[in-house]
Amino acid sequence: MDNSSLDPALAEQLKKLQQKYAVMGQDLSSYLDGLLYSDYLTYWDYIHLDTLLSLQNPKTRFPDEKVFIIYHQITELYFNLILWETEQLAEREKLDENFFAIRLDRINRYFEMLVDSFTVMVEGMEKDQFLKFRMSLLPASGFQSAQYRLIEICSTDLVNLVHVEFRESLLEYSDIEQQVEHLYWRSGATELASGKKTLTLQQFEEKYMKLFKEIGMKYRNKNLRKLYQTNFPDSERIKSSLKTLDQLANVLWPLAHLKSAGRYLQRDPDDIKATGGTNWQKYLPPRFQKIMFFPELWTEQEKQDWGKAGVLKALDV
Repeated sequence: MDNSSLDPALAEQLKKLQQKYAVMGQDLSSYLDGLLYSDYLTYWDYIHLDTLLSLQNPKTRFPDEKVFIIYHQITELYFNLILWETEQLAEREKLDENFFAIRLDRINRYFEMLVDSFTVMVEGMEKDQFLKFRMSLLPASGFQSAQYRLIEICSTDLVNLVHVEFRESLLEYSDIEQQVEHLYWRSGATELASGKKTLTLQQFEEKYMKLFKEIGMKYRNKNLRKLYQTNFPDSERIKSSLKTLDQLANVLWPLAHLKSAGRYLQRDPDDIKATGGTNWQKYLPPRFQKIMFFPELWTEQEKQDWGKAGVLKALDV
């Protein structure tokens, strides 16, 4: 069969492929041989389904522990997508408003999925099972999600993640060591009686603090807040998407956790300590932390009432 018998469109594609591989000093025919001899791609191989389904390893025989594991794995995958979108924005050479807005919409969509799916945790496990199998997980805790901390760091200036008691004393360009020392979540895993760091926090800091400092420096001038301030300070479209992100990440997502903790960990008259020893009653409510990625977008009254109504609703479990 000569080229004259080929479909013109196919012949043109072959010509382009030949040019592509010639630039790389490669022989197209060798690659075509590889394509000829290779097996057809399957769905299960492409997504590594067998491997994926082998990653659930319960520590107990309680059936609902598998629900707990898979839900957290799904959560981390969504976190990974959020970080992927954020990285694309940070590394974009010529960032235009439409590209920025579309990626923000994607991030918000992922967070909406996370918030809406939390009923898997709130309603999807038997309380008695959870209260038993959780004791085999100590000191592991969802508190130790490094990807979520990276999302925070990539979204705003570190000073906005400082514990509310120290935030006013530190400036935006304060020494990064000072800012990291007072990150709000570092007080969220302390022993209730002594105030000392729990093993949960010790393990987390030992594994990830170096990475957090490195990413803090890398994103100091290209986090989402900086990209907005530098490129689109007057865009109402961008402002609206950023406010939605702030609400999803710093109000609705923590409140979903609060509702779950209230359902499974709260007892009268005493509260059960959260897995890993986190003081969830003070750590989870947004009105206590007042974490805002984009504080300039909110009025003083909105800041003062941050998450207040939502917390009251979430506690009604």
